[in-house]
Amino acid sequence: MVGNPDFLTGKGQDQAAEFQELESPEGELHLRFYITPTTELALPAIGIREVIEQPPDRITPIPNASPLLLGTLNFRGRVIWVADLGQFLGESTSLNTDRPEIPVIAIEDQDTMLGLAVDQIVGMDWLDVETGFQMPNNAPDSMAPFLRGEWVLDSQNNKTLQLLDQVAILRSARWAA
Repeated sequence: MVGNPDFLTGKGQDQAAEFQELESPEGELHLRFYITPTTELALPAIGIREVIEQPPDRITPIPNASPLLLGTLNFRGRVIWVADLGQFLGESTSLNTDRPEIPVIAIEDQDTMLGLAVDQIVGMDWLDVETGFQMPNNAPDSMAPFLRGEWVLDSQNNKTLQLLDQVAILRSARWAA
């Protein structure tokens, strides 16, 4: 390979600035998702075990369980509960499960794992908790205990992105109700 003119095309030097930019992103990595078609939230990537898409029939309903729970799911040989995150956070409508696959975010803290069913996954994004991050302004009371804060994405249209606290969700007394 050394000295091979096809191997060293000279394009690498032009792209060096692009790669350096990618190597040092600002902030921390977060997963962005929707719990309803209009409510976008984020979770820190560090608390997420995995993001999976599951057909609704792979989530087994459990009788007499909390209405917040869709059922259980076999996750690599481990049975985990799957919750409707929107309902948990106080949304009035339940998650649409009449579709081919449901996005589930598996969160974990110590030995506790929980699947959070959401409407749609947006993707991963680097968000800076040092700049533009503030305490939530007008969060519903049902959601407030589970928020770390929010970013103002568009101040003219009052568009914010709220950051959830996965440990507060996992440890919530709402699961016992």
